[in-house]
Amino acid sequence: MKNILVRRPKSTDVQALHQFFFLVIQDTFAKEGLTELVEDQHTEWAMKKHYLAMDLASQGQQRFFLVAVEPKTGEIIGTIEYGEANALIQQTIQEDLTNCPEIGTVYVHPSYQQRGIGTVLFRHMLTTLETQQIPSFCLDSGYRQAQIVWQKKLGKPDVCLEHYWEPNTHHMIWKRSIPF
Repeated sequence: MKNILVRRPKSTDVQALHQFFFLVIQDTFAKEGLTELVEDQHTEWAMKKHYLAMDLASQGQQRFFLVAVEPKTGEIIGTIEYGEANALIQQTIQEDLTNCPEIGTVYVHPSYQQRGIGTVLFRHMLTTLETQQIPSFCLDSGYRQAQIVWQKKLGKPDVCLEHYWEPNTHHMIWKRSIPF
C-alpha cells in the first residue's frame, strides 16, 4: 500500500488507538489459536495503552510511537513503537541495552495486513532510530505468524527460547545494529 500517512500520535488519537490495539490483539490471539487466554489479551492491551500514555506524557522520550493512517478515511491502520527493552529481552541478552531499544507494538489492522504497511512502519522506525544516532535495536516475538515475518526481515533470531510458551511454541529475540 503506497498511499499511507505515517505520523506521530496525537492526544486526539488515544481512544481510536485503544480500540485499534484491542482489535489487533484479539485478531492475533485468534489466529494463533489462543482465544481462551482472555486475561493475557487484557494484560497485553493494558501494556500497550500504558506505552502510549508514556509516549504522549513524555513527548516521545520514554516511548516513541508512529502510526499509519489511511489518508482518505483518517483510519489508523498500523502502529510501531520503541522504548526500553522488556524484562525478558534484558534477562536473556544479559548485556547493557541502554542504547538498544526494543521495537514493538508492530500492529497492522487485520483488513490491511499483507499490504506492506508493517514494512513501511519498520523502515520509518529504522530511519528515526538512525537519525537519533541509536546504534542498535532489539525485537522479540512469541507469535508464530510474526516470527515468520521477522525471520524474513531480520534473519535467524539471536536467541530462540524453545518450548517457551508450550511444546513447539518458541519465543524469538533479535538484536541488530543500525543500519542493518
